[in-house]
Amino acid sequence: MPETIIYTFFFAFGAAAGSFLNVCIRRIPEARSIVSPGSQCPSCSSPIRFYDNIPIISYIVLGGRCRHCRATISAEYPLVETLTAVLTVLLYVRFGLSPGLAVYFVFTAALIVITFIDLRLRIIPDVISLPGIGVGLAASAVRAFPWGWSQLVNGLSGSFLGILAGGGILLVVATAYNLVTGREGMGGGDIKLLAMIGAFLGWKGALFTLFAGSFAGAVVGGILMLFFGKDIKYAVPFGPFLALGALVHLFSGEAILGWYIKTQFLL
Repeated sequence: MPETIIYTFFFAFGAAAGSFLNVCIRRIPEARSIVSPGSQCPSCSSPIRFYDNIPIISYIVLGGRCRHCRATISAEYPLVETLTAVLTVLLYVRFGLSPGLAVYFVFTAALIVITFIDLRLRIIPDVISLPGIGVGLAASAVRAFPWGWSQLVNGLSGSFLGILAGGGILLVVATAYNLVTGREGMGGGDIKLLAMIGAFLGWKGALFTLFAGSFAGAVVGGILMLFFGKDIKYAVPFGPFLALGALVHLFSGEAILGWYIKTQFLL
């Protein structure tokens, strides 16, 4: 089968999955069912027909408006669909048709939902991160396929160490910050999120994610302070930066670490 057809399939599959992730992003914080009722207009609650619910395309055809009430529909919807579609193709390129593709597709989908919920509401729902820790631990066994005792033990131990490293480090940092400043500098949601990331990526992935996410957060925070007059107390959601760091590690973390180690030896 030509690669173009395969890429098209995974793009379309990812876009369809992104449409479902939009439902999760909107309904999970409100503790509503993500299954029923079907897709509705956010403004008038009119059911969205199947021909108006084609990922990305329907938004463009309708000009970003509801067919019934003509209210504007947030551009977040096609953004999530496009992002999920692109990342799904990249996951296929990275892992091929392997157990890792399925495992990391679920992981990436969870990161997308968490990112957009945190950006909008500044919360990271436990209903995603806590089960995600268990799923990541179980997925370490799937990645060890074909199973052998040593591969299984290595996979589970690596995932468990990732949970401890991810959640433990942030817990220590958050506790120390609170003791020194008397303010909460990091929410419990971030701690649970990094524990989930560690479950999927191991302790090296958790550390890489923390450093990469902190660097990206510092850059964005500095820009906000410089150009928008935000002071140091301005709460920038940390979850999206952790998600970004995790994705960077997933796709190129080993190469970046190898480059960094090599440059240290050359200095």
